[in-house]
Formats: sequence, structure tokens, C-alpha cells
Amino acid sequence: MRPRRRHHRTTPRLARLLSSLLLVAVACAVTTGAAPTTGAAATPLDRVVPAPASVDPGGAPYRVTGGTRIRVDDARGARQVGDYLADLLRPATGYRLPVTTHGHGGIRLRLANGPYGDEGYRLDSGRDGVTITARGTAGLFHGVQTLRQLLPAAVEKDSAQPGPWLVAGGTIEDTPRYAWRGAMLDVSRHFFTVDEVKRYIDRIALYKYNKLHLHLSDDQGWRIAVDSWPRLATYGGSTEVGGGPGGHYTKADYREIVRYAASRHLEVVPEIDMPGHTNAALASYAELNCDGVAPPPYTGTEVGFSSLCVDKEVTYDFVEDVVRELAALTPGRHLHIGGDEAHSTPHEDFVAFMDRVQPIVAEYGKTVVGWHQLASARPAEGALVQYWGLDRTSDAEKARVAEAARNGTGLILSPADRAYLDMKYTEDTPLGLSWAGYVEVRRSYDWDPAAYLPGVPASAVRGVEAPMWTETLEDPDQLDFMAFPRLPGVAELGWSPASTHDWDTYKVRLAAQAPRWEALGIGYYRSPQVPWPARG
Repeated sequence: MRPRRRHHRTTPRLARLLSSLLLVAVACAVTTGAAPTTGAAATPLDRVVPAPASVDPGGAPYRVTGGTRIRVDDARGARQVGDYLADLLRPATGYRLPVTTHGHGGIRLRLANGPYGDEGYRLDSGRDGVTITARGTAGLFHGVQTLRQLLPAAVEKDSAQPGPWLVAGGTIEDTPRYAWRGAMLDVSRHFFTVDEVKRYIDRIALYKYNKLHLHLSDDQGWRIAVDSWPRLATYGGSTEVGGGPGGHYTKADYREIVRYAASRHLEVVPEIDMPGHTNAALASYAELNCDGVAPPPYTGTEVGFSSLCVDKEVTYDFVEDVVRELAALTPGRHLHIGGDEAHSTPHEDFVAFMDRVQPIVAEYGKTVVGWHQLASARPAEGALVQYWGLDRTSDAEKARVAEAARNGTGLILSPADRAYLDMKYTEDTPLGLSWAGYVEVRRSYDWDPAAYLPGVPASAVRGVEAPMWTETLEDPDQLDFMAFPRLPGVAELGWSPASTHDWDTYKVRLAAQAPRWEALGIGYYRSPQVPWPARG
């Protein structure tokens, strides 16, 4: 029988737990990793972001010590998660933390059947150890992110810290609300290196995202090597907004991003935007233009002026070659074909183009994802539509999306005036854009994906995504400032049960994340809406 759910309120049992943390002074065998504590308090189990589905606090905390071992099942995936956890904890704790399939006590990562789904987990903590149980390695990994947040923020530092390293006693049972919890990174407007993308992957993994949507092509730059059309990368990739040097990923680079993302249990969803947002491709190959004349490269920020030539057969040769090569590099199920802001493509041509392109994606074993303008064409069976409209988007446009959803098309919610991480927080924000309005932290968090669009059945909503467009963003520190503190809020909308959704309790949990970000070197926006702790 599942424990009674308790969400963000102090119960008599929790009060007893908090009092008991001040009295723990029990000596246990060093092989279990337990040790005496004096006056230290552990992070409460319900202080996690995203909020867990069920929290049942109680009992003595566990203390990570020099004798702690990380015990894993004899399975490759479990061993990999164990190694990841050990690598996280060793620098700050200074402990060896051997990963082993033997022994007892310590931190155990356990694979077992149970009501966890593909990504859920159960975390049990007590004096003798911490056990994370999941049906698969993704669940173990997400459980490790919870364990990470239950340890003091100093655990994120890369040099030895004094501790103590306590994990509060009790049980968490957790499964995600939605299967799609995405973060998009635009590497076309400004190029980001492989290492910079890896850094962003680590940021989003902490909050249990499971999709990395890479916007690989746009008017300002083409970022992925295509052997059959080499000038796409070498010429189309040589520019970016403002006239910088641009760049592109070799196939080996892209494979490394995919590998690293997979190690954090993230699926890479590559996007080739078409038929609009294609100036980099049109500049690279004259034959893709209706008049056979290649335009110059573009380094501005206007949209809607470019289009592939829908009437030319070479266009579909081009699309098939790109899709074939990209699909071969991408083990994930999904491939994003864009489709937004094709203002230079007549509507009937847009529909005809999507009718030709969607079967090509299916031919190479991928599921179509498109921006919500795809709903005005004929979405393929199983396709997903990503809604980026605003509160002020026309009723007619919203109605087309709702109709597609009622007809079986899945929906990903990314409303620009809620979830776009590149929108300015206020008029004084030095970075970002404001065409969708100003998006403070509460506005970014305080909406319900299941009820956001009128006429859309809740069952059609597959999840949420937080896009980061980079017209004004050139380096990882700028990404951090625009992502934090909004990125965790969108993650919570995707992961946590609707019953936990409450701004007043969330802002307290969010504020508690600040020391962790500081330990990780994340420069964040200190919104006046959040009760941040004083900086040490």
C-alpha cells in the first residue's frame, strides 16, 4: 500500500523528525557509512525541485562517511549510474566511495520491478543507508538527482569541503507527470561548442529533463555536417548573428553530444527548420532557390523572409539526404522539422511541402516533431506539435492546434510568454528579447500545461519544453543567467503532480537551490519574487 502523500506542510511526524536531527549521535559500523552527528540538520525530503510525487519523512538520517560504498546491481546501466554518482560526490567529500556489487549498507542503486514506470524511482533513507530502487537505469539516474539535492549544496564543489554529509530519513516515491520534458538550445543564431553543450546538458539533467532539442539550422547558420551537401556546414555554418565566425559540428562532434546526453538519460532531438528559416542552406546551394540565385549569408535577427523552393524536385532530394544522414547519427525516436514562421511560403505550398517531407522522416525511422504551424497542414499519424504561441495568439490559430490535438496529434507546450528562457525578466534585463513580453519567475512557473489551451484534451498533452533562443546570447554564462531560476520551474511543470503545484511553496524550495547554483558556478537572476537566502 502506498504511503499517505504529504506535500509541503509540517506534520507532527515531520516536526519530530526535525527535532530528532539535532539529537542524532549514534555510532554505527563504518562499513555502513553511518557515523555520529552533532547538531547538523539534513535537508528535508520535501525541499526537492521538481517536487516529488510522494514524501513520507521519518527516522534517523544517513551520513555519508569515508566508509561509504556505492552498491549497484550487476548490470552495466546500474554500474554507469553508480560511477556517475561517485564522480559527483568524491571531489567535495574527499571520500573514495568505491562502486561495488558486494557488501551491505551505504548507498544502494537497485533495479527491480515496481510501480515506477520507465523513469520513476523510490528512495529510502535511514541510519544504515540510502536505497534507490527503479525499474530501469533512467529511474536510478533521476533518483540520484534527488539524492544530490538532499545533500548539502557544498557537495557540488570541486574541492574538499568539511561536511557533514547527511541525508534525511524517510521515503520518496516519484514518477513523472509527462514523458516529454525538454530543453531546447539554439546553436544556430550563436554557435556553442561541444563542451559548452555538455555543460548545458549537466545543468538540465539536475532537474530531470529528458530531451535535449538542438536547433541545428536557421537563417544565420547551419551547424551539422552533411556529407552529401558539404557546403551546408563549411559555408552555411561560417556565420552567426552579429557577424561572428560561427562554426559547425562534425559527425564525430555530434555523436559525442549524443553519447554524453545519453549518459545523462537525455534523448537528443535534432531540428532542421524548414521550409522557412533556411537562408544558410539557400546561401550554400543556389539550386535550392526558385530563381537559382544564392542569397548572401545573413547575420541579422529578422525572421520569415526565407523559403526553400517547394516546386523543385531537388528540394526533396536535399531534404531526404539531410534527414537520412541525421537520422543515422541520432539513436532517439524523434526528428524535428521546424515549420514555424514560413511567411514567404504560400499556405498551399506549405501544406504540399509537409505532405512530402513527413513521409521522408518516417521512412528513416523517426517520429515527426514540428512547431505548431504544422497543425495548419496535415500532421502525420503519431506526429507531435510544439506550441509556442502567446496568450495573445489568435483564437483561430489556437483552434487549429486544438483540432489537431483532438484528432490524435500529441502536443508539447512551450508558450513563448511562459517557457521561452530567452525572454527578458524585466525591462532592465541586459540580455534577451521582449517580443513575447517580460517573463518573470512566477509567470514562467504559474500555469498548468493540461489546461493551458482551450479545447485541448488533457490526454493530448505529452509534456513541456523550455526553449533557449540565442540571438542575444553568446556564451555559457549568459545561458546560465537566462535559464536560472526559470529552468527548474518548467522542469517541475513537466515532472511533478498537478496537486503539488503552488507558487508560495515552490518559491521557498526554489530559493533553497541558490547555494547549490553558487557552488556550481551558475550566475543566476535574483528575482525579487523569490525569498533568496543571504549570500555567504
